Amino acid sequence: MPTPPFSPAEARAARLRLGMTPGQVAAAMAQLGVDRPPEAVHAWEAGTVPPSEPELLALADALWCPVAVLMGVRPGTLREHRLARGFTAERLALRIGMDPYAYARAEAEHRWPGTDHHTVLLADALGLATEDLVELLDRDGELVGLLRQAVEGRWKTHVAQLAHLAQADERRVARALRALHREYTRFDERYMGHLVARNDDARLREIAADRAAWLRALPDRFRSLTGTGGPDTVAY
Repeated sequence: MPTPPFSPAEARAARLRLGMTPGQVAAAMAQLGVDRPPEAVHAWEAGTVPPSEPELLALADALWCPVAVLMGVRPGTLREHRLARGFTAERLALRIGMDPYAYARAEAEHRWPGTDHHTVLLADALGLATEDLVELLDRDGELVGLLRQAVEGRWKTHVAQLAHLAQADERRVARALRALHREYTRFDERYMGHLVARNDDARLREIAADRAAWLRALPDRFRSLTGTGGPDTVAY
């Protein structure tokens, strides 16, 4: 799973506001069930290593700070809205009465299988108007579809539409799509190379699984390359 958005500067500022040392932050996180050394806190604040989801949630609790502030971006995806509210995927799924595995797949694949009842409960849990949530889910699905078309075909024809959808500069989108198209092409080259060499099916299945995982993470990779999401923070 890709690491969540994180602002090292906001994390350090939050710690200094409380007058805590990295060791004290690590100790507070350990009490929350996330045992990390003080060096990890140093690394997060230095920006050399980003925290994972559990680490981010525990860090926010330890610093008495909204998760949204530590993320340093305005939430733009279902996952980011969930994190901004301090939910794990499992806890949010249980709150809206949805199978946790189905919810996790919805986030990973950017496709919403929930019923209208699930959607209403999800909007309430995330503090969004139902129509805003539906728009978010629809936009996410459209983004995934366009990105798939771009990396699998002629990426240049999708630059303007993706730039408009993501509200990003066309030049940055073009650079991102060029890089993503190259990454995707390498999967095809690897697969065809092993196919021509008549390697065993296990190796082909491994490459196919790697490609599937890459495609699931495609929207997050695109947002990372284009810097979309914006620098604004949202207070909850």
